Amino acid sequence: MKLLHVDSSPLNTNSVSRQLTARIVAQWQATHPGTVVETLDLDKNAPSHLNMDSLGFKLGTKAETDVARRENEISERLVTQFLAADVIVVGAPMYNFTIPTQLKAWIDRLAQAGRTFTYTDKGPQGLAVGKTLIVASTRGGKYDVGSAMEHQESYLKAVFGFMGVTDVRIVRAEGVAMGDAAKTQALAEAELQIKAIHQAPANQPDVALVA
Repeated sequence: MKLLHVDSSPLNTNSVSRQLTARIVAQWQATHPGTVVETLDLDKNAPSHLNMDSLGFKLGTKAETDVARRENEISERLVTQFLAADVIVVGAPMYNFTIPTQLKAWIDRLAQAGRTFTYTDKGPQGLAVGKTLIVASTRGGKYDVGSAMEHQESYLKAVFGFMGVTDVRIVRAEGVAMGDAAKTQALAEAELQIKAIHQAPANQPDVALVA
């Protein structure tokens, strides 16, 4: 089994999402011996945002410049790494009601027609099937499901579901900026979720392990 560990926060040791992803990966390895872990730190190695040099895989155009060829190589490396993983653990802090731009830049490189999704006469079909996505979701405040200000977890479920990943498990720590007591409670609840994460049923949509 291969696990891809993705972090996106620039806060290093002060990052709650990094703390949670580290615990999730350790828990997964403890309950799934032999799991091979590969790490991707998007704070240090984020792809550039899409531009005319890096849009070749979406437009179907041939890379005509060295810059475009290098960008295509980055896109190919990232989508190959993603497709090779059985489990993906993603640290996704909420920034301005959505995900960090470096995490969005990575997802934009993954969403490739013919690789992670395709269009059929019945509509789009995801190709990255059979994977488990575990999201370490961290928030300074608290947001109800369906809130008009919540474009973090809802976006991740939608975009990875579009690519065929339907086994989505959320470990959530919210209210971490609402004082020490609230943060302590949020981390304690998240730890309970992490301990139960391997028990989530496989291939079930939108599994939320929230205390």
